[in-house]
Amino acid sequence: QVQLVESGGGLVQPGGSLRLSCKASGFTLDQYAIGWFRQAPGKEREGVSCISSSDGSTVYANSVKGRFTMSRDNAANTVYLQMNSLKPEDTAVYYCATTLPLLLTLNWRNYNYWGQGTQVTVSS
Repeated sequence: QVQLVESGGGLVQPGGSLRLSCKASGFTLDQYAIGWFRQAPGKEREGVSCISSSDGSTVYANSVKGRFTMSRDNAANTVYLQMNSLKPEDTAVYYCATTLPLLLTLNWRNYNYWGQGTQVTVSS
């Protein structure tokens, strides 16, 4: 069964950090490019970052550039999103998803398999 499972979300104060994980089962994650997305209540789904299947190239949304870092551990079949200097506007449900291996895009419409999401809340 093909499955993506996100974890690592939670409540954090502004300026704090979290590391999200996205673990795949039923398929090999290194065959795909992976994206992280987020959706806040009443807002459209937003692309946060993505990483290629080959050389680990990454793309970040301007809103998170310099604060978030995406990485992958193919041996663990897992990708990560390290989030530093978190702001209240980062509050959302965060999802990971797969797309074609060499496709680096933050457009969520290009992604097929999705995880169930993990809630991130940044609040004092």
